[in-house]
Amino acid sequence: MLSFSVGPLALSLNHLLLLVALALATLVGWISGRKQRINPERAVFGLFMFGLLVARMAFVARYWPQYESDPLRIVDIRDGGFSTWPGVIAVVASAVTMVWRRPLQRRPLGWGVASGLLFWWLSSLAVESVRQDAPLPDLAFRNDKGERVHLRDYDGRKLVINLWATWCPPCRREMPVLQAAQQANPDVLFLFVNQGESPRDVAAFLGSQGLQLDNVLFDDRGDLGRHAGSAALPTTLFYGENGRQQDGHLGELSSASLKHYLDGFGQPTSSSTPSSQQRITP
Repeated sequence: MLSFSVGPLALSLNHLLLLVALALATLVGWISGRKQRINPERAVFGLFMFGLLVARMAFVARYWPQYESDPLRIVDIRDGGFSTWPGVIAVVASAVTMVWRRPLQRRPLGWGVASGLLFWWLSSLAVESVRQDAPLPDLAFRNDKGERVHLRDYDGRKLVINLWATWCPPCRREMPVLQAAQQANPDVLFLFVNQGESPRDVAAFLGSQGLQLDNVLFDDRGDLGRHAGSAALPTTLFYGENGRQQDGHLGELSSASLKHYLDGFGQPTSSSTPSSQQRITP
């Protein structure tokens, strides 16, 4: 499962877990400090924001060549580019410093931060254990020639499967990034699985944008999105050579975040240069 739907919007499950962890930390901190009339809510939120900032800056530092030509992309966090452990370490170190300097807040702030981090860690492990190692789905789609193509036929290849549509703005924005990565990584097979549109409409869109995408498939009923547990576009799935899912991404990919996922295949990749009803992620 990659997303959680709330009315007309879809929220990444990872983001939802973070928000629940923040809410839990705030609640536990308030309960722990209620007798002393100490509410660490502001401190907890400050630590949360500081952790996100450090996680983002660590990611940007790691993939600086992808941001160097367009530094404004640094503030565009829609690509999900965060380095988890630097952020966690920053939160823990800052929390220790705060409770040392503010003895009255040691109990509520300590319990609050600990409970939030523990929930986030355990829930993330549970989600990853379910999502990772899922086999390629036994699904078949049409290609632009009208031929049926089975996903299982691609077993043994490193796969990037992108679910997209021409009416989806984030899909359109990330297409140049995916095209560049497709050209720069010949050892990785990119499949572009269009959701519910006709080959004629897709061909017209690609031609108007000057895009040359290999392996465009057509999922008329949105079967792959339902199988992946994603109610939003774009969604990108990553499968290893063993035919098992390694990761998944909900929302727009930047050249940096895509390189991060491609690095997970275990080989260095070349730098990329920019670039049923589904819901669009913001």
